[in-house]
Amino acid sequence: MRVDPVGESKGGLLYLREGAQARALRYLHTTVQKTHTHSFFELAFVLGGEGTHVSPAGRDQLRRGDVVVLRPGVWHSYEECSDLRLYNLCFGAEILHRELAWSRADPGLGYLLWTGPMAMQRRGVLNALLPDPRLAECVDHLDALAELGSESTLTHRGDMVARLTLTLSVVGRAAAAAREGEPAGLTHPAVLGAMRLLEERSAYPWTLAELADELHLTPGYLVRLFKSATGLPPMAYLARHRVEKAAELLLDTDEPVTQIGQSVGWPDQNYFARRFKAHFGVTATTYRSQFAQNRAHLRNKSASDFVGPSLAG
Repeated sequence: MRVDPVGESKGGLLYLREGAQARALRYLHTTVQKTHTHSFFELAFVLGGEGTHVSPAGRDQLRRGDVVVLRPGVWHSYEECSDLRLYNLCFGAEILHRELAWSRADPGLGYLLWTGPMAMQRRGVLNALLPDPRLAECVDHLDALAELGSESTLTHRGDMVARLTLTLSVVGRAAAAAREGEPAGLTHPAVLGAMRLLEERSAYPWTLAELADELHLTPGYLVRLFKSATGLPPMAYLARHRVEKAAELLLDTDEPVTQIGQSVGWPDQNYFARRFKAHFGVTATTYRSQFAQNRAHLRNKSASDFVGPSLAG
């Protein structure tokens, strides 16, 4: 039996096994898939059947052609499933900082992976819809990526990154074309610079004035540029990044919750608690206890939940 490159802890944390940079896997859900979260990006392509996707962003009915984009740390589940067939694309965030570092400035990919799911109302989740020709195109790339799962990353890294990029580009174009009343086009270099500063120094007690000064812009002009590109003012973007970083630390470390709040830039524990619950819908303590219990005890997916590449699309 093939080994699923996506491992799971008893608490419901899914992660990519060592050496699995990007993977494509087919799943069949016939009833309910329990609530879980991920340490990686996930795109779930709906190939057929029916189901309801549940996440901090709400409940969405799924149909063929739907694509659900989930940033790391977002919890979700599937309910009311009737032969729900999914093709999941999973990849680590580190790829976006190395091989695909350029993607943040791309109108489609930047929206798909950053500004779209990080918008205030979406809470790390973005939905897209692919017509059948585009879905078939993605399935071809995902099938090729699935076949690469048995190959060494050392010798086939370029192939994996290429298939990942092609798949993301198809979805990114569809998602960007469908957005209404949201910014489009190339991201201003000052906005990219601001995003990097906020992410690299997220624990720093930033003020808008200090950030603007770092970029040699007036605060008002920076806000206009940033909101035009991301839909959020800079400080709201920083808050979103901090809460995602906190979720990552809750899952991957044993640091006390109070220390995690301080390390992401929120030393006031009451404020940290309010911001975390507002984003994920649960407290930081509940999030950790539900998704990170017994992280060292790992198991493979059961055969009833995992269907290999032979499943027809």
